[in-house]
Amino acid sequence: MKRLSLHGGSMDMTKGSIFPKIIRFTIPLLIMGTLQLLYNAADIVVVGRWGSDASLAAVSSTGALINLIVNVFMGLSVGTSVVVARHYGAGSSKDVSEAVHTSIAVAIVCGIVVGIFGVITARNILELMDSPENVIGLSSLYVRIYFAGMPFNMLYNFGAAVLRAVGDTKRPLYYLTVSGIINVVLNLVFVIVFSMDVAGVALATIISQAVSAVLIVISLMHSDGPIRLEIKKIRIHKDKLLNIISVGLPAGIQGSIFSVSNVIIQSSINFFGDAAMAGSGAGANIEGFVYMAMNSVYQAAITFTSQNYGARSYKRIKAIALECMGIVTAIGLSMGLLFMQFDTQLLSIYTDKSEEIAFGIVRMSVILYTYFLCGMMDTMVGLLRGIGHSILPTIVTIACVCGFRILWIYTYFASYKQSVGFDPEKSLTVLFLSYPISWGLAAIVHTVLFVIMFGKILKKAKAEGAC
Repeated sequence: MKRLSLHGGSMDMTKGSIFPKIIRFTIPLLIMGTLQLLYNAADIVVVGRWGSDASLAAVSSTGALINLIVNVFMGLSVGTSVVVARHYGAGSSKDVSEAVHTSIAVAIVCGIVVGIFGVITARNILELMDSPENVIGLSSLYVRIYFAGMPFNMLYNFGAAVLRAVGDTKRPLYYLTVSGIINVVLNLVFVIVFSMDVAGVALATIISQAVSAVLIVISLMHSDGPIRLEIKKIRIHKDKLLNIISVGLPAGIQGSIFSVSNVIIQSSINFFGDAAMAGSGAGANIEGFVYMAMNSVYQAAITFTSQNYGARSYKRIKAIALECMGIVTAIGLSMGLLFMQFDTQLLSIYTDKSEEIAFGIVRMSVILYTYFLCGMMDTMVGLLRGIGHSILPTIVTIACVCGFRILWIYTYFASYKQSVGFDPEKSLTVLFLSYPISWGLAAIVHTVLFVIMFGKILKKAKAEGAC
Protein backbone atom coordinates (compact mmCIF):
# COMPACT_ATOMS: atom_id res chain seq x y z
CA MET A 1 0.00 0.00 0.00
CA LYS A 2 1.46 3.33 -1.06
CA ARG A 3 1.65 5.88 1.77
CA LEU A 4 1.61 9.63 1.31
CA SER A 5 4.45 11.46 3.01
CA LEU A 6 3.53 13.10 6.30
CA HIS A 7 3.99 16.82 6.74
CA GLY A 8 2.95 19.61 9.04
CA GLY A 9 0.47 18.35 11.60
CA SER A 10 -0.60 15.32 9.52
CA MET A 11 -0.99 11.91 11.14
CA ASP A 12 -0.86 8.37 9.77
CA MET A 13 -3.74 6.69 11.59
CA THR A 14 -3.19 3.31 9.92
CA LYS A 15 -0.08 2.36 11.92
CA GLY A 16 1.14 2.39 15.50
CA SER A 17 -0.69 2.50 18.82
CA ILE A 18 -4.25 3.72 18.44
CA PHE A 19 -5.05 5.18 21.88
CA PRO A 20 -2.22 7.76 22.02
CA LYS A 21 -3.07 8.95 18.50
CA ILE A 22 -6.76 9.29 19.33
CA ILE A 23 -5.84 11.38 22.37
CA ARG A 24 -3.40 13.50 20.34
CA PHE A 25 -6.08 14.02 17.69
CA THR A 26 -8.94 14.78 20.08
CA ILE A 27 -7.25 17.12 22.57
CA PRO A 28 -6.95 20.05 20.09
CA LEU A 29 -10.54 19.39 18.98
CA LEU A 30 -11.69 19.35 22.60
CA ILE A 31 -9.92 22.61 23.31
CA MET A 32 -11.23 24.08 20.07
CA GLY A 33 -14.81 23.10 20.85
CA THR A 34 -14.50 24.53 24.35
CA LEU A 35 -13.09 27.79 23.03
CA GLN A 36 -15.80 28.00 20.40
CA LEU A 37 -18.46 27.63 23.04
CA LEU A 38 -16.75 30.16 25.28
CA TYR A 39 -16.86 32.64 22.44
CA ASN A 40 -20.52 31.80 21.77
CA ALA A 41 -21.19 32.09 25.47
CA ALA A 42 -19.63 35.54 25.36
CA ASP A 43 -22.50 36.60 23.09
CA ILE A 44 -25.05 35.42 25.64
CA VAL A 45 -23.18 36.72 28.69
CA VAL A 46 -22.61 40.18 27.19
CA VAL A 47 -26.23 40.70 26.10
CA GLY A 48 -27.49 39.11 29.31
CA ARG A 49 -25.48 41.53 31.44
CA TRP A 50 -25.40 44.69 29.35
CA GLY A 51 -28.15 44.34 26.76
CA SER A 52 -31.86 45.03 26.92
CA ASP A 53 -34.25 42.89 29.00
CA ALA A 54 -35.27 40.64 26.11
CA SER A 55 -31.77 40.30 24.61
CA LEU A 56 -30.76 37.11 26.42
CA ALA A 57 -33.94 35.30 25.39
CA ALA A 58 -33.57 36.62 21.83
CA VAL A 59 -30.01 35.35 21.34
CA SER A 60 -30.24 32.10 23.34
CA SER A 61 -33.44 30.95 21.59
CA THR A 62 -32.04 31.16 18.03
CA GLY A 63 -29.70 28.15 18.18
CA ALA A 64 -32.28 25.59 17.08
CA LEU A 65 -33.31 27.74 14.10
CA ILE A 66 -29.74 28.39 12.99
CA ASN A 67 -28.90 24.68 13.23
CA LEU A 68 -32.06 23.77 11.32
CA ILE A 69 -30.96 25.79 8.29
CA VAL A 70 -27.21 25.25 8.51
CA ASN A 71 -26.91 21.55 9.36
CA VAL A 72 -27.97 20.15 6.00
CA PHE A 73 -25.05 21.98 4.38
CA MET A 74 -22.60 21.49 7.23
CA GLY A 75 -23.18 17.78 6.80
CA LEU A 76 -21.32 18.07 3.51
CA SER A 77 -18.20 19.01 5.49
CA VAL A 78 -18.51 15.58 7.12
CA GLY A 79 -18.46 14.17 3.61
CA THR A 80 -15.32 16.18 2.91
CA SER A 81 -13.57 14.76 5.97
CA VAL A 82 -14.50 11.17 5.10
CA VAL A 83 -13.61 11.38 1.38
CA VAL A 84 -10.28 13.16 1.90
CA ALA A 85 -9.35 10.74 4.72
CA ARG A 86 -10.15 7.68 2.61
CA HIS A 87 -8.02 8.85 -0.31
CA TYR A 88 -5.26 9.90 2.08
CA GLY A 89 -5.33 6.45 3.69
CA ALA A 90 -5.25 4.85 0.25
CA GLY A 91 -2.22 6.97 -0.74
CA SER A 92 -3.81 8.71 -3.75
CA SER A 93 -2.44 12.27 -4.07
CA LYS A 94 -4.51 13.12 -7.14
CA ASP A 95 -7.77 12.10 -5.51
CA VAL A 96 -6.94 13.99 -2.31
CA SER A 97 -6.18 17.18 -4.28
CA GLU A 98 -9.38 16.95 -6.32
CA ALA A 99 -11.44 16.32 -3.17
CA VAL A 100 -9.91 19.39 -1.48
CA HIS A 101 -10.60 21.76 -4.38
CA THR A 102 -14.12 20.37 -4.83
CA SER A 103 -14.79 20.89 -1.12
CA ILE A 104 -13.74 24.54 -1.18
CA ALA A 105 -15.93 25.16 -4.25
CA VAL A 106 -18.87 23.54 -2.47
CA ALA A 107 -18.20 25.66 0.65
CA ILE A 108 -18.37 28.89 -1.36
CA VAL A 109 -21.61 27.93 -3.14
CA CYS A 110 -23.28 26.63 0.03
CA GLY A 111 -22.23 29.69 2.01
CA ILE A 112 -23.88 32.05 -0.45
CA VAL A 113 -27.07 29.96 -0.80
CA VAL A 114 -27.53 29.40 2.94
CA GLY A 115 -26.76 33.04 3.70
CA ILE A 116 -29.41 34.35 1.32
CA PHE A 117 -31.99 31.82 2.48
CA GLY A 118 -31.40 32.56 6.17
CA VAL A 119 -31.64 36.32 5.74
CA ILE A 120 -34.91 36.05 3.80
CA THR A 121 -36.72 33.44 5.94
CA ALA A 122 -35.55 34.26 9.50
CA ARG A 123 -38.61 36.19 10.64
CA ASN A 124 -41.12 33.76 9.14
CA ILE A 125 -39.53 30.70 10.77
CA LEU A 126 -39.30 32.45 14.15
CA GLU A 127 -43.01 33.22 13.90
CA LEU A 128 -43.71 29.53 13.26
CA MET A 129 -41.69 28.77 16.42
CA ASP A 130 -44.08 30.98 18.45
CA SER A 131 -41.30 33.36 19.41
CA PRO A 132 -42.85 35.97 21.78
CA GLU A 133 -43.67 39.38 20.34
CA ASN A 134 -41.25 41.19 22.66
CA VAL A 135 -38.37 38.92 21.52
CA ILE A 136 -38.98 38.17 17.85
CA GLY A 137 -37.67 41.49 16.51
CA LEU A 138 -34.31 41.12 18.24
CA SER A 139 -34.11 37.41 17.35
CA SER A 140 -34.75 38.18 13.68
CA LEU A 141 -32.07 40.86 13.65
CA TYR A 142 -29.50 38.52 15.23
CA VAL A 143 -30.28 35.66 12.83
CA ARG A 144 -30.15 37.86 9.71
CA ILE A 145 -26.78 39.35 10.58
CA TYR A 146 -25.46 35.89 11.51
CA PHE A 147 -26.49 34.44 8.14
CA ALA A 148 -24.96 37.35 6.25
CA GLY A 149 -21.59 35.94 7.35
CA MET A 150 -22.41 32.36 6.35
CA PRO A 151 -19.89 32.15 3.44
CA PHE A 152 -17.07 32.67 5.97
CA ASN A 153 -18.57 30.07 8.30
CA MET A 154 -18.72 27.48 5.52
CA LEU A 155 -15.19 28.17 4.31
CA TYR A 156 -13.75 27.70 7.79
CA ASN A 157 -15.66 24.48 8.48
CA PHE A 158 -14.87 22.85 5.13
CA GLY A 159 -11.21 23.91 5.39
CA ALA A 160 -10.98 22.56 8.92
CA ALA A 161 -12.56 19.29 7.71
CA VAL A 162 -9.74 18.92 5.16
CA LEU A 163 -7.08 19.39 7.84
CA ARG A 164 -8.85 16.96 10.22
CA ALA A 165 -8.96 14.34 7.47
CA VAL A 166 -5.15 14.19 7.41
CA GLY A 167 -4.90 14.29 11.19
CA ASP A 168 -4.09 17.99 11.63
CA THR A 169 -6.26 19.38 14.42
CA LYS A 170 -3.74 21.92 15.69
CA ARG A 171 -3.91 24.59 12.99
CA PRO A 172 -7.71 24.97 13.17
CA LEU A 173 -7.26 25.41 16.93
CA TYR A 174 -4.77 28.23 16.45
CA TYR A 175 -7.01 30.05 13.98
CA LEU A 176 -10.09 29.64 16.14
CA THR A 177 -8.18 31.05 19.12
CA VAL A 178 -7.27 34.19 17.20
CA SER A 179 -10.77 34.73 15.79
CA GLY A 180 -12.38 33.97 19.14
CA ILE A 181 -10.36 36.61 20.96
CA ILE A 182 -11.44 39.08 18.29
CA ASN A 183 -15.06 38.02 18.83
CA VAL A 184 -14.94 38.60 22.59
CA VAL A 185 -13.24 41.99 22.28
CA LEU A 186 -15.70 43.17 19.62
CA ASN A 187 -18.65 41.92 21.71
CA LEU A 188 -17.60 44.16 24.57
CA VAL A 189 -16.84 47.12 22.33
CA PHE A 190 -20.04 46.94 20.26
CA VAL A 191 -22.42 46.27 23.16
CA ILE A 192 -20.92 48.25 26.07
CA VAL A 193 -19.22 51.12 24.24
CA PHE A 194 -21.54 51.57 21.24
CA SER A 195 -24.76 50.14 22.81
CA MET A 196 -25.45 48.00 19.74
CA ASP A 197 -27.09 45.24 21.83
CA VAL A 198 -28.03 42.11 19.81
CA ALA A 199 -26.75 43.58 16.54
CA GLY A 200 -23.36 44.11 18.17
CA VAL A 201 -22.82 40.49 19.20
CA ALA A 202 -24.03 39.27 15.79
CA LEU A 203 -21.67 41.60 13.97
CA ALA A 204 -18.77 40.56 16.21
CA THR A 205 -19.52 36.92 15.36
CA ILE A 206 -19.40 37.33 11.58
CA ILE A 207 -16.23 39.47 11.71
CA SER A 208 -14.47 36.81 13.76
CA GLN A 209 -15.71 34.10 11.38
CA ALA A 210 -14.27 36.06 8.46
CA VAL A 211 -10.88 36.11 10.20
CA SER A 212 -10.93 32.35 10.80
CA ALA A 213 -11.95 31.68 7.18
CA VAL A 214 -9.11 33.81 5.79
CA LEU A 215 -6.60 32.08 8.08
CA ILE A 216 -7.73 28.57 7.11
CA VAL A 217 -7.61 29.38 3.37
CA ILE A 218 -4.13 30.90 3.66
CA SER A 219 -3.04 27.81 5.62
CA LEU A 220 -4.25 25.45 2.90
CA MET A 221 -2.61 27.57 0.20
CA HIS A 222 0.75 27.25 2.00
CA SER A 223 0.40 23.55 2.85
CA ASP A 224 2.68 20.92 1.35
CA GLY A 225 1.49 17.82 -0.43
CA PRO A 226 -1.92 16.93 -1.87
CA ILE A 227 -4.01 19.14 0.45
CA ARG A 228 -2.35 22.29 -0.94
CA LEU A 229 -5.02 24.70 -2.18
CA GLU A 230 -4.50 26.53 -5.48
CA ILE A 231 -7.12 29.16 -6.26
CA LYS A 232 -7.01 28.50 -10.02
CA LYS A 233 -7.79 24.82 -9.40
CA ILE A 234 -10.93 25.45 -7.35
CA ARG A 235 -13.70 23.70 -9.22
CA ILE A 236 -16.13 20.84 -8.76
CA HIS A 237 -14.94 17.38 -9.79
CA LYS A 238 -18.11 15.40 -10.39
CA ASP A 239 -16.94 12.08 -8.94
CA LYS A 240 -15.60 13.74 -5.78
CA LEU A 241 -18.77 15.79 -5.40
CA LEU A 242 -20.90 12.65 -5.66
CA ASN A 243 -18.72 10.93 -3.04
CA ILE A 244 -18.97 13.91 -0.70
CA ILE A 245 -22.73 14.09 -1.21
CA SER A 246 -23.20 10.35 -0.66
CA VAL A 247 -21.67 10.69 2.81
CA GLY A 248 -22.41 14.31 3.65
CA LEU A 249 -25.98 14.77 2.43
CA PRO A 250 -27.43 12.03 4.68
CA ALA A 251 -25.40 13.51 7.55
CA GLY A 252 -26.74 16.96 6.74
CA ILE A 253 -30.32 15.78 6.40
CA GLN A 254 -29.95 13.96 9.71
CA GLY A 255 -28.65 17.10 11.39
CA SER A 256 -31.37 19.24 9.87
CA ILE A 257 -34.22 16.89 10.78
CA PHE A 258 -32.58 16.49 14.20
CA SER A 259 -32.94 20.25 14.49
CA VAL A 260 -36.62 20.05 13.50
CA SER A 261 -37.32 18.11 16.69
CA ASN A 262 -35.24 20.64 18.63
CA VAL A 263 -37.18 23.51 17.04
CA ILE A 264 -40.42 21.85 18.17
CA ILE A 265 -38.95 21.44 21.66
CA GLN A 266 -37.88 25.09 21.62
CA SER A 267 -41.41 26.06 20.62
CA SER A 268 -42.69 24.11 23.63
CA ILE A 269 -40.21 25.94 25.86
CA ASN A 270 -41.28 29.29 24.39
CA PHE A 271 -44.81 28.58 25.62
CA PHE A 272 -43.62 29.10 29.20
CA GLY A 273 -42.26 32.60 28.56
CA ASP A 274 -39.04 34.64 28.62
CA ALA A 275 -37.62 33.20 31.84
CA ALA A 276 -37.96 29.60 30.64
CA MET A 277 -36.41 30.54 27.28
CA ALA A 278 -33.48 32.33 28.87
CA GLY A 279 -32.87 29.67 31.53
CA SER A 280 -33.07 26.79 29.07
CA GLY A 281 -30.82 28.67 26.64
CA ALA A 282 -28.20 29.24 29.34
CA GLY A 283 -28.41 25.58 30.42
CA ALA A 284 -28.06 24.43 26.82
CA ASN A 285 -24.98 26.60 26.42
CA ILE A 286 -23.36 24.97 29.46
CA GLU A 287 -24.29 21.50 28.20
CA GLY A 288 -22.61 22.42 24.94
CA PHE A 289 -19.20 22.20 26.61
CA VAL A 290 -19.83 18.53 27.39
CA TYR A 291 -21.18 17.92 23.89
CA MET A 292 -18.16 19.49 22.21
CA ALA A 293 -15.83 17.32 24.27
CA MET A 294 -17.75 14.21 23.23
CA ASN A 295 -17.99 15.44 19.64
CA SER A 296 -14.19 15.48 19.44
CA VAL A 297 -14.33 11.70 19.91
CA TYR A 298 -16.95 11.46 17.15
CA GLN A 299 -14.56 13.35 14.86
CA ALA A 300 -11.77 10.94 15.82
CA ALA A 301 -13.99 7.92 15.19
CA ILE A 302 -15.01 9.04 11.71
CA THR A 303 -11.50 10.13 10.66
CA PHE A 304 -9.54 7.17 12.08
CA THR A 305 -12.07 4.72 10.66
CA SER A 306 -12.06 6.43 7.25
CA GLN A 307 -8.27 6.40 6.91
CA ASN A 308 -8.08 2.72 7.91
CA TYR A 309 -11.00 1.84 5.66
CA GLY A 310 -9.20 3.50 2.75
CA ALA A 311 -6.00 1.64 3.62
CA ARG A 312 -7.98 -1.61 4.01
CA SER A 313 -6.62 -1.98 7.56
CA TYR A 314 -9.87 -3.47 8.79
CA LYS A 315 -8.60 -5.16 11.95
CA ARG A 316 -7.65 -1.79 13.43
CA ILE A 317 -11.22 -0.52 13.04
CA LYS A 318 -12.50 -2.83 15.79
CA ALA A 319 -9.94 -1.45 18.23
CA ILE A 320 -10.79 2.10 17.16
CA ALA A 321 -14.49 1.42 17.88
CA LEU A 322 -13.85 0.01 21.35
CA GLU A 323 -11.44 2.74 22.39
CA CYS A 324 -13.59 5.60 21.08
CA MET A 325 -16.67 4.27 22.86
CA GLY A 326 -14.74 3.94 26.12
CA ILE A 327 -13.31 7.45 25.85
CA VAL A 328 -16.60 9.15 24.97
CA THR A 329 -18.44 7.42 27.83
CA ALA A 330 -15.79 8.49 30.33
CA ILE A 331 -15.86 12.08 29.09
CA GLY A 332 -19.66 12.33 29.11
CA LEU A 333 -20.07 10.88 32.60
CA SER A 334 -17.23 12.76 34.28
CA MET A 335 -18.01 16.17 32.78
CA GLY A 336 -21.76 15.81 33.29
CA LEU A 337 -21.36 14.96 36.97
CA LEU A 338 -18.79 17.71 37.49
CA PHE A 339 -20.94 20.42 35.91
CA MET A 340 -23.96 19.42 37.99
CA GLN A 341 -21.95 20.04 41.16
CA PHE A 342 -21.67 23.70 40.14
CA ASP A 343 -24.99 24.19 38.31
CA THR A 344 -26.07 27.37 40.10
CA GLN A 345 -22.64 28.97 39.90
CA LEU A 346 -22.34 28.21 36.18
CA LEU A 347 -25.81 29.54 35.36
CA SER A 348 -25.06 32.68 37.38
CA ILE A 349 -22.41 33.54 34.81
CA TYR A 350 -25.18 34.00 32.24
CA THR A 351 -27.87 35.62 34.36
CA ASP A 352 -28.47 36.93 37.86
CA LYS A 353 -32.24 36.35 37.74
CA SER A 354 -33.27 33.55 40.13
CA GLU A 355 -36.22 32.44 38.01
CA GLU A 356 -34.06 31.97 34.93
CA ILE A 357 -31.44 30.07 36.97
CA ALA A 358 -34.17 27.77 38.30
CA PHE A 359 -35.30 26.90 34.78
CA GLY A 360 -31.70 26.27 33.76
CA ILE A 361 -31.28 23.79 36.63
CA VAL A 362 -34.45 21.96 35.59
CA ARG A 363 -32.95 21.38 32.14
CA MET A 364 -29.43 20.51 33.29
CA SER A 365 -30.61 18.02 35.93
CA VAL A 366 -32.17 15.91 33.18
CA ILE A 367 -29.57 16.34 30.44
CA LEU A 368 -26.16 16.31 32.14
CA TYR A 369 -26.62 13.07 34.12
CA THR A 370 -27.43 11.21 30.90
CA TYR A 371 -25.41 13.10 28.28
CA PHE A 372 -22.93 10.26 27.83
CA LEU A 373 -25.69 8.44 25.91
CA CYS A 374 -25.58 11.19 23.29
CA GLY A 375 -21.82 10.73 22.97
CA MET A 376 -22.20 6.99 22.50
CA MET A 377 -24.87 7.54 19.86
CA ASP A 378 -22.75 10.03 17.89
CA THR A 379 -19.61 7.90 18.09
CA MET A 380 -21.43 4.91 16.63
CA VAL A 381 -22.69 7.17 13.83
CA GLY A 382 -19.10 8.21 13.11
CA LEU A 383 -17.94 4.59 12.98
CA LEU A 384 -20.74 3.65 10.57
CA ARG A 385 -19.95 6.58 8.27
CA GLY A 386 -16.27 5.74 8.39
CA ILE A 387 -16.92 2.24 7.01
CA GLY A 388 -19.05 3.60 4.19
CA HIS A 389 -22.58 3.66 5.59
CA SER A 390 -24.10 7.12 5.84
CA ILE A 391 -27.74 6.54 4.96
CA LEU A 392 -28.36 3.88 7.64
CA PRO A 393 -27.46 6.06 10.65
CA THR A 394 -29.52 8.87 9.14
CA ILE A 395 -32.61 6.66 8.98
CA VAL A 396 -32.04 5.41 12.52
CA THR A 397 -31.55 8.91 13.90
CA ILE A 398 -34.63 10.26 12.14
CA ALA A 399 -36.73 7.42 13.52
CA CYS A 400 -35.27 6.88 17.00
CA VAL A 401 -34.40 10.48 17.86
CA CYS A 402 -36.43 12.92 15.80
CA GLY A 403 -39.52 10.76 15.38
CA PHE A 404 -39.52 9.67 19.00
CA ARG A 405 -39.18 13.25 20.32
CA ILE A 406 -41.97 14.58 18.13
CA LEU A 407 -44.20 11.68 19.18
CA TRP A 408 -43.30 12.31 22.84
CA ILE A 409 -44.13 16.02 22.58
CA TYR A 410 -47.53 15.57 20.94
CA THR A 411 -48.64 12.62 23.07
CA TYR A 412 -47.16 12.10 26.53
CA PHE A 413 -45.89 15.66 27.08
CA ALA A 414 -49.10 17.24 25.82
CA SER A 415 -51.17 14.97 28.06
CA TYR A 416 -48.94 15.57 31.09
CA LYS A 417 -48.92 19.35 30.60
CA GLN A 418 -52.71 19.37 30.51
CA SER A 419 -53.00 17.18 33.63
CA VAL A 420 -50.72 19.33 35.84
CA GLY A 421 -51.98 22.69 34.60
CA PHE A 422 -49.55 25.57 34.23
CA ASP A 423 -46.62 24.06 36.16
CA PRO A 424 -43.55 24.96 34.09
CA GLU A 425 -40.92 23.07 36.10
CA LYS A 426 -42.77 19.72 36.12
CA SER A 427 -43.83 20.08 32.48
CA LEU A 428 -40.35 21.01 31.28
CA THR A 429 -38.81 18.08 33.17
CA VAL A 430 -41.08 15.72 31.23
CA LEU A 431 -40.26 17.57 27.99
CA PHE A 432 -36.49 17.24 28.53
CA LEU A 433 -36.78 13.51 29.30
CA SER A 434 -37.31 13.00 25.57
CA TYR A 435 -33.58 13.67 25.09
CA PRO A 436 -31.94 10.82 27.06
CA ILE A 437 -34.57 8.25 26.09
CA SER A 438 -34.06 8.98 22.38
CA TRP A 439 -30.23 8.95 22.73
CA GLY A 440 -30.25 5.55 24.43
CA LEU A 441 -32.63 4.05 21.89
CA ALA A 442 -30.57 5.30 18.93
CA ALA A 443 -27.25 4.21 20.49
CA ILE A 444 -28.49 0.64 20.84
CA VAL A 445 -29.73 0.42 17.25
CA HIS A 446 -26.56 2.03 15.83
CA THR A 447 -24.38 -0.44 17.76
CA VAL A 448 -26.28 -3.42 16.40
CA LEU A 449 -26.01 -2.04 12.86
CA PHE A 450 -22.25 -1.45 13.20
CA VAL A 451 -21.67 -5.03 14.40
CA ILE A 452 -23.63 -6.38 11.43
CA MET A 453 -22.07 -4.13 8.77
CA PHE A 454 -18.53 -4.45 10.05
CA GLY A 455 -18.95 -8.22 10.18
CA LYS A 456 -19.87 -8.18 6.48
CA ILE A 457 -16.75 -6.13 5.67
CA LEU A 458 -14.51 -8.58 7.53
CA LYS A 459 -16.16 -11.55 5.82
CA LYS A 460 -15.67 -10.00 2.38
CA ALA A 461 -12.08 -9.01 3.14
CA LYS A 462 -11.28 -12.50 4.38
CA ALA A 463 -12.70 -14.00 1.19
CA GLU A 464 -10.52 -11.61 -0.84
CA GLY A 465 -7.46 -12.26 1.34
CA ALA A 466 -7.22 -8.58 2.31
CA CYS A 467 -7.81 -8.93 6.06
